[in-house]
Amino acid sequence: MFERLFTLLFKYQPVVFEQGDFAFSPPRPAMLAVLAVAASASVVIFAYRRAPRAARGRDRAVLVALRLGALALILFALLRPVLVVRAVEPQRNFLAVLVDDSRSMAIADDGGAPRSAFVRDALGAGSALRSALASRFALRFFRFSASTERVGDPASLAFEGTRSHVSQALAQASEQLAGLPVSGIVLVTDGADNSQKTMGDELRALRAAGLPVFAVGLGRESFVRDVQVGRVEPPSSVLKGTTLVVDVLVSQTGYAGRTVPLVVEDEGGMVGSQDVTLAADGEPASVRVRFTASEAGPRLLRFRIPPQDGEQVTQNNQREILINVEDRREKVLYIEGEPRFEMKFLRRAIADDKNLQVVTLQRTADRKFLRLDIDTPEELAGGFPKTREELFAFRGLVLGSIEASAFTPDQLRMMADFVNVRGGGLLALGGRRAFAEGGYAGTPVGEALPVVLESSRADPSYIAEVKVQPTRLGETHAATQIGETEQASADRWKTLPPLTTVNPIRRVKPGAAVLLTGGIGGARDAQVVLAYQRYGAGKALALAVQDSWLWQMHADIAVDDLTHETLWRRLLRWLVDAVPDRVTTTAARERVEPGEAVEITTAVRDSGYLEVNDAVARATVIAPSGRQVELPLEFAADRAGEYHARFPATDAGLYEVKVEATRGRDSLGGDTIYVHAAPGDGEYFDAAMRAPLLRRVAEETGGRFYTRDTVTSLPEDITYLGRGVTVVQEKELWDMPALLILLVGLLGGEWLLRRRQGLA
Repeated sequence: MFERLFTLLFKYQPVVFEQGDFAFSPPRPAMLAVLAVAASASVVIFAYRRAPRAARGRDRAVLVALRLGALALILFALLRPVLVVRAVEPQRNFLAVLVDDSRSMAIADDGGAPRSAFVRDALGAGSALRSALASRFALRFFRFSASTERVGDPASLAFEGTRSHVSQALAQASEQLAGLPVSGIVLVTDGADNSQKTMGDELRALRAAGLPVFAVGLGRESFVRDVQVGRVEPPSSVLKGTTLVVDVLVSQTGYAGRTVPLVVEDEGGMVGSQDVTLAADGEPASVRVRFTASEAGPRLLRFRIPPQDGEQVTQNNQREILINVEDRREKVLYIEGEPRFEMKFLRRAIADDKNLQVVTLQRTADRKFLRLDIDTPEELAGGFPKTREELFAFRGLVLGSIEASAFTPDQLRMMADFVNVRGGGLLALGGRRAFAEGGYAGTPVGEALPVVLESSRADPSYIAEVKVQPTRLGETHAATQIGETEQASADRWKTLPPLTTVNPIRRVKPGAAVLLTGGIGGARDAQVVLAYQRYGAGKALALAVQDSWLWQMHADIAVDDLTHETLWRRLLRWLVDAVPDRVTTTAARERVEPGEAVEITTAVRDSGYLEVNDAVARATVIAPSGRQVELPLEFAADRAGEYHARFPATDAGLYEVKVEATRGRDSLGGDTIYVHAAPGDGEYFDAAMRAPLLRRVAEETGGRFYTRDTVTSLPEDITYLGRGVTVVQEKELWDMPALLILLVGLLGGEWLLRRRQGLA
């Protein structure tokens, strides 16, 4: 509207005045005109001074000013004012038109019409905008999504691309037109770039090459009504039967305060759900949903919120996540220094868990141990492992009430390395020979533990009764969920009988987290009961009570109550969660586009978990069709113990990748991962038009930003802002309608004032 009014008054669009230089181009007899106007001005001044009935003071000055203003305008026009502007010469330059061909362009958020309708209406054959551009430039059309290519007619695009790489499209278009006189690049898109790449280098290159980008933004900058399931962060692999508590980020616009269900589906069957009360518009809310991974193998889980009434985009209501559920037994070594109920009931708690194996060493006398749940008669025949290889064969280590002096210095260092280097899980239990009371302060094991150990204790007979309660973190953590829901778990913690501790632990180390605390007397959380921290590649836990078995055998606990079993199963499963094998394979992305390359990286370690650089690693890739391909992995010279390979995911579906590593004739182990090849849905997330990004692209390259409502000025703007073959033009200003209106206003105002003063 502003540009139309400006053009009506001043004859040319604002861009002409912005780019042009003001000058006069007077004709030869201009001096006569100047003299005539000067003479007229003198006559005016003299006449008004002599007028006998003219008003004195201000009115006379106003009359003189109005007449002189009119004469000045006439003189201005007689001197032939012009704007000297450099303009693109018609039909001598090329113009690149880049059209977004991705799925987000099909979103109907513009009065019910899809964003792609603009391409058909404005850039289709015979359209006004295309005709105006074609009359001035040689047009070259490109489509872009994940790749960029030339097209004949942009109106024929299908808008099915699953990614938008804006910076790559700009770079490739400029490369294809290199060496030609190019006036600029027209970028038609909603700006939903999901390439995860910064644009700084490309924009600087375009500016250096003199290629302005004229960005046309399509779609709304914000949706009126929309629900979006954002980030979902489950583990990539879990043990069969593990109960997961997964954080899901949900955001919305237009449905604040509404309660909706968040459903978790496994191959169409619901495995979990959680009601979500939507937060205020634009404010993301983190939701925890609980479910059990009961089926082994690769599971494609869908986290979904049903479409709501009036939603503008429903494709972003769900996320698909691939999880590998492993059905194997995880070995945990539990060493206990004295016969006690804690060991007995711990083993009983996990007896029915087919995925946990707790191998127990109970000291019965000096250098004498009772071995339970061992695999072979030779296993642990010499007591606690004396080599890294023997200890590192386990994935978890539980230290009971056994003093540090029962181990050699090498064994203490080995236990710390079990966590730090091997990436295993260490759990220290409370007891009279544990923590500081067991002499662990200042040892490598003490360094690994998450709690602060005092070097000595004044009262060797210390014992305290503690009422265990979860912290805020413990209320939501998977390891301390002892009920079917968060609320049921919180209620159950309140009813459990108190336990006892002989290890007064008050502080944790920086970076450690507390899940359970214990009240002593009037102090609510005087005792640290359960804490953990990351230590190197693994994690270390401290459970500073000595009789959790009371939660099974206390008189207030029902015979069929499973609280004790649930706690220990979840605690030990978490202890060994994400503990790496000797051969570990990961994919750069667990979901790729069909036809895209899959990049895999394999880390190879020996039995002591030291990097192996002379291994031979091979992968067997099983496609969704069942076709198998053998693939060698190449050693990465810049990373010790790493091997890389890539293969194309030619078919849609699930790819199984089995990697085996050998050194000479010895097998170092193997790993299996899964990669899902499917069209991506990222185009539907955060899919509102990104005006700030498009404005930045335009401003940093010397172009301009447009919407559907302002794009009509695009051809004229490129004519004066574009590059290539240009000519110098002089734009006449003397006949601007604004000058005529001003002249009439000045003369009319003078006449009215003269009439009022009786001079007319």
